[in-house]
Amino acid sequence: MDPSQQIEAASKFLLQAPPGEINDVLNDVRNIVSDDESLQAGLLPALREYNLAQFTTADVPGHNHQSIISEAARISKPSTEGEETEESDRFWDPRSRTSFRFDHLSLETSEPEPVEPDEESEPFRAALESASLTYLAAHYHDGVTSVFPASGSTSRYYVQIVANKYNPSNYWSGRWRSEYTVDLEERTLKGRILVNVHYYEQGNVQLSTTHSIDLPLPPTITPSSAAASASKVLALVEAEEGKYQTSLNETYTEMSEKTFKGLRRALPMTRSKLDWDKVLGYKLGAELSSNRGMFGSS
Repeated sequence: MDPSQQIEAASKFLLQAPPGEINDVLNDVRNIVSDDESLQAGLLPALREYNLAQFTTADVPGHNHQSIISEAARISKPSTEGEETEESDRFWDPRSRTSFRFDHLSLETSEPEPVEPDEESEPFRAALESASLTYLAAHYHDGVTSVFPASGSTSRYYVQIVANKYNPSNYWSGRWRSEYTVDLEERTLKGRILVNVHYYEQGNVQLSTTHSIDLPLPPTITPSSAAASASKVLALVEAEEGKYQTSLNETYTEMSEKTFKGLRRALPMTRSKLDWDKVLGYKLGAELSSNRGMFGSS
């Protein structure tokens, strides 16, 4: 396999890395591509794609909170030819009005700069952010939320939430991602919830689900009443996420009680239940018979 094929194979492994395990995958693929310099350069596009899609979180320079790294957070987009540049790896945190450079390999931030938000869209964005932080504190033990205005629009916003739970000592990890587009002009709330869980004790099982949401916005949600309207948007989010969580619980209960039991034979080939007391008696009798054969009968 030539180096380019090795890089391509390694990139595919990276893009399928379970939550919180990308460093483990990186260390494994180093055995495929022995040249670290070529490995880092060749895998950078895959790392960038992974971090953006997985809502990787980053420490905001000079502040005590994290922001989500995503396509919506990019300040500069790739060139028209699709080429990534150093400037396309600059992101911003509207909450602190700070932009920064993000290293997709080390996951570190640097070169902070102040950013002034759009005056027209900022009031409603800030209200959505405040409502999102309240919702996050009430429903997520350890999560991060970011709210971004859509580029070139003063009526469309992205609400993003990510929560990670890594438990390597018990061989599992998980990630919840949700993203919602609030469009005040089209009067819609569209979104998706993505859940990834990896369980790998004496096996390798992954769960990957996607749930889409498409709701009309009530007429009472307007830019003029930003705080009240933002709370109503997050109430819709809360209801949808609650219903989805309930449906997941019901699905797994049904799988445990019906689906998995259906995969096992209820009775042995004799079509009757085993009497374990008799089985122990048979074993004891066999051992006694064997001993009599060895030492002779009295």
